[in-house]
Amino acid sequence: MTMNFYHQQVLAIRKAVYPHGDLGERVIRAKVYIDQHYGSAIDIARMAREACMSKFHFIRLFRRYYGRTPHIYLREVRLMHARQLLCAGVPIKNVCYAVGFESVPSFTRLYKSVAGVSPSANRKAILDKKVSAGPTIFIKNFL
Repeated sequence: MTMNFYHQQVLAIRKAVYPHGDLGERVIRAKVYIDQHYGSAIDIARMAREACMSKFHFIRLFRRYYGRTPHIYLREVRLMHARQLLCAGVPIKNVCYAVGFESVPSFTRLYKSVAGVSPSANRKAILDKKVSAGPTIFIKNFL
């Protein structure tokens, strides 16, 4: 009985200090969803439903927690996985569709704007050992 009383007191204090403590957990759940389903056609509405909140509230909270919008984070995840597939020698067209892009030209344009080189040139440089295959160099271009 005393443990139950103390447990209730801790929960009451937690609720008073962090009235919306579950919001962080819901944003994290949406981020995990993005990480697991980056290759499928997901949009902001689907991400917000995963977090059980409105689109606009979800976007604000996601930016507060991760420093970027969910759309930009999804794009980063897709490009990071695309780079890994390109390094493995997968054809560009297959990489494009595997990571969730709808057209090869838009994928190539975005990849080039972020990485500084086209996907084929990047793969060639990596396979020729001119560029490190580690994802950290690539991710720096996102920030």
